[in-house]
Amino acid sequence: MVVLASAGIGHAVLSGLDADISRVDAFKDMKNRPRAGDGMNILLVGTDGRDRVSEEERQKYHLGGAPCRCTDTVMIVHISEDRERASVVSLPRDSYAETPDHTDRTTGEHHKGHPLKLNAAYAEGGPQLTIRTVENMTRVKIDHYLEVDFTSFMKTVDVLGGVEICTVEPLKDSHTGLDLPAGTHRLMGGQALQYVRARHLDGASDLSRMKRQQRFLAALIDRATSSGLLLNPLKFRDVTQAVLGSVRADKGFGTDELLALGRAMRNFSPSSSEFTTVPIEQMGHDVKGVGSTLKWDAAESERIFDALREDRRLAVPKPKPEGPAPVRVPVDPKQVRVQVENGTRTPGLGKRVDDALAAAGFRTTRAPRNAVDRAVERTVIAFDPRWDRSAKSLAAALPGSELRPAEGQGPTLRVIAGAGFEKVVKVRPADPPQESGTVVRGDEVVCGKR
Repeated sequence: MVVLASAGIGHAVLSGLDADISRVDAFKDMKNRPRAGDGMNILLVGTDGRDRVSEEERQKYHLGGAPCRCTDTVMIVHISEDRERASVVSLPRDSYAETPDHTDRTTGEHHKGHPLKLNAAYAEGGPQLTIRTVENMTRVKIDHYLEVDFTSFMKTVDVLGGVEICTVEPLKDSHTGLDLPAGTHRLMGGQALQYVRARHLDGASDLSRMKRQQRFLAALIDRATSSGLLLNPLKFRDVTQAVLGSVRADKGFGTDELLALGRAMRNFSPSSSEFTTVPIEQMGHDVKGVGSTLKWDAAESERIFDALREDRRLAVPKPKPEGPAPVRVPVDPKQVRVQVENGTRTPGLGKRVDDALAAAGFRTTRAPRNAVDRAVERTVIAFDPRWDRSAKSLAAALPGSELRPAEGQGPTLRVIAGAGFEKVVKVRPADPPQESGTVVRGDEVVCGKR
């Protein structure tokens, strides 16, 4: 909605579109709320909504089963007071939460506050209980509420002409039907939904999924703001008609607010956004009657929410690197252990290579030694095949090197520096760090950007 407003569309047009948005009284009779800070906080909620999807789409995109009437995604989107930055904090749906007193919207029964998973708050009390629960957990005052379901998500992506996503590893999830080979792909609505819903690609489950959701949101911003398509009146009409009729927003998020926000954010880009996930202290926090939950790290989470309340960046801005962009690699250099050997008679070559790899982020032993063979021409990377992804990452940093499997060598990779060694090039992980609490900028995760 904000991106549409930033296209420069006038008040009269947006007023007409405003009437198409479903409204919810998300803040009715709410009391004892957190103190408001600078900037604007939007609670962005993705709901199941598979009951509104066609039977063909249900089959094609693996959307079977009964709708859970719960939230699939919960994010706080903070727009800075100067409208030059968006900070997005993902709240895991399985987070341990405690509701305030409330009335169950389905049964009408009054409940005292009790523990549950965060995504279950919507089923019990809808948007209002979800907002109250999030405010109680974060002490961040929510200014606006925006709800998107499967249908509106797919429509948005389709009318924008798809969103570009890149991956260095194949992504395959039998539960959602996602099947992407390594490379760059333009995902249309249904496939994009599979991408952001996939939870069974690796052992990280929800944390991995939130990372992909953040990457997708950055790519969506890039697509909407860089293509110029929103300046095309016909395309703008198609976008708005397809999207606005299938989202829900609070009653106060109207035309005037959209226009003011849109004008201020007209020059928005992926580098204007930053993303993180609430830091997690315990992954399998078992709660009687609730099950396995994620328990937040209280101190680290407070640091994140303090930044939102005080309208500060989530992380100190990094200086823009000079020279060529680092090569993207499948494994973070910090996770790759390396033993360097000098395969020549050139004094000090082993130390030079060790220093260069350490400066590039690899975990070298800092104790280079001489190789048995001292007549090596082409630099060799000897690796145990079980660590082949680490070897590929190391090879990217050593242009012209030869990969040589060595069964049983173990996790430490051996670099035998040859006479043809020239330099170590900068590399960085293709995916941002998986750990919760890590902050990444939008331009760090969209395809083709630093």
